[in-house]
Amino acid sequence: MNKVKVVITNRQKEVKIPTGIRLLVRRCCNAALRLEGFTEDAEIDVSFVSNEEIQALNAKYRGKDAVTDVLSFPLGENGKYDRNEATGALLLGDIVISMPKAVEQADFYGHSLQREIGFLTTHSMFHLLGYDHEAGGVEAVKMREKEETVLTMLGIPKGASYVMEND
Repeated sequence: MNKVKVVITNRQKEVKIPTGIRLLVRRCCNAALRLEGFTEDAEIDVSFVSNEEIQALNAKYRGKDAVTDVLSFPLGENGKYDRNEATGALLLGDIVISMPKAVEQADFYGHSLQREIGFLTTHSMFHLLGYDHEAGGVEAVKMREKEETVLTMLGIPKGASYVMEND
């Protein structure tokens, strides 16, 4: 795999971004591309937003006036992507994560915020790569298996925490 540029922007103030989250996001993006055998240079934008912002985006782009955890905005279709003229990298798209919703879900599922952000990033990466779970069935199962494979590769499988506990 070649160069992968992940631009991360924090556009919310409710949740302090813990140390290591940005590195985790980059690792998730790289691992998903590696699993898929993606060999081109790539660019991905990731934004951390408030519940209000993600609700507005969800209403505008999906017609769903509700808070959600993550939105994916792929720039490609059928494996064809726009290219950054200056760098030659393929523009995969944007990932938008609600940090307050991620905190809420981590608490609800009883795992670390790192595990939740890792899952949401990986989930969204597979959307950028053309996977879809909306219809359910085999495609949804295939996507979920890939997500768990990436998280296991990174040492944060289901039921595990990314944060090392001190004895």
